[in-house]
This record gives sequence, C-alpha cells and structure tokens, in this order.
Amino acid sequence: MRNLFLLLFLSIGLSVQAQSSAKELLGAWESTFIDGQGRTSRLSMTIAEGYMSMVAYHPESGEFIATLGGSWRADWDNFSITYEYDSSDSTKVGGVNTMPYKVTGSMLIFNNDKFWTRVDDNTGGALAGAWQITGRKRDGKMKDLSSRINGPRKTMKILSGSRFQWIAFDTAKKKFIATGGGSYTTNEAGLYIEKIEFFSRDINRVGKQLSFDFKLFSKDWIHKGLSSKGDPVHEVWSLRK
Repeated sequence: MRNLFLLLFLSIGLSVQAQSSAKELLGAWESTFIDGQGRTSRLSMTIAEGYMSMVAYHPESGEFIATLGGSWRADWDNFSITYEYDSSDSTKVGGVNTMPYKVTGSMLIFNNDKFWTRVDDNTGGALAGAWQITGRKRDGKMKDLSSRINGPRKTMKILSGSRFQWIAFDTAKKKFIATGGGSYTTNEAGLYIEKIEFFSRDINRVGKQLSFDFKLFSKDWIHKGLSSKGDPVHEVWSLRK
C-alpha cells in the first residue's frame, strides 16, 4: 500500500509564499493518482472547522485504499495536521506535519506540486462539519455515548456541502478501524440522502443509496432511518470541539 501522506502532500521541501486564508480551505477537494495496478484512483479530502480527512479509493469498483486525518490549523503560509488516524502508517498517529500551501481560485496546492480541485465550498448540504457520535438507540433505549468525546475511541463523521466520510479509530492504540463515505444531499423537508462510494469493510455496500430523516437541535444532529444492512438507525451526533 502506498504511503498516503505522499499522495496527500507530496512534500519536496519547496518554499511557498502563499497569501491564503484558512477559511478558503473549508469544503471538499479532489485529486487523482495512479495506483499499484496502474488504475487512475481518486483522492477525496474534506476539510471542516478544526478537522480534516482524506481517503483514497478506486471510483469504478469502490475499492478502499487508505485514509488519514485529524485536527488541523493554518496561517497565511503553512498548513499543519495532527494525525488521529492513518490506515497506511499508524506510526504517524499523534505526530504533526506542517507544509506550505496556497489557494488559487478553485485550486489548492501543497508544496507547489500537489494539486487539488475544489468540489464544494461547504455549501449545499445542511450538515457541513466534523461530528462525533454521542448517542445510539439499541433495544428501544437510547445509549449515552458522550463519554467518548474525550476518550481515545471515536466514531467521527465529517461532511462538506456535498461529501461525507465516517471513520472509526482509536488514538491510544493508534488503530484505524473502518471507514465509508461518498456524496450526500439534504432538503428542507428534513431528508438526508447519501450514496456510498467506498466502504472499507464490505465493498458490496458500494453503490447503495440510503435515505434518513434528520433534525438539527442545538449543536446535535438527530439521525433516523435504515442502515445499508437494513437495520434501524437512531443516532445522535454532536459537533466536535
């Protein structure tokens, strides 16, 4: 498996004098690379307030390749990521990497040679942000999962205006557990529809379109419907701080 960091930033030590605002980074970005089988594969990156995630997958088959992400910050010149997970290199978890960047129109450039094209600017869907699961209904009872907020074991969902990715990981064990994602839409009637484009554990779920009822209450997202396996879903997600 190729090192995902190289695909994301391709650092070659060049100095970039950028005049970009961190707000310009928010949203979804896309790039491509040639995988080990000679196929053109996709890189999809979502940058939300405080957190980001990137995933590599083959768009035709939905085959998952790798993912990384964590918290981020940026000034006018440099972008820094503190890794919470990296499926291709767990030794990076907890570490920080900083590199120059710039935003030019609809293009994001790292180190003058890794180009990303903007997919959206965080508008479109109603759920842009980095979310963490804090409640789940099981056997008719809502289970409080808020203790996970400050714990090492997390299930996060990160969304732009049109893209989503969920990730389960454990920072203490430096363990990536699973991920899935694709595109989504919302409407004023409170309907959330997602189309699965990659799924690390079960490629047979790729291509499925799922519909859920959603409601935003304070800083929580109430999520109800059926999973890709047909099981009932009733979850509470809270914005990560």
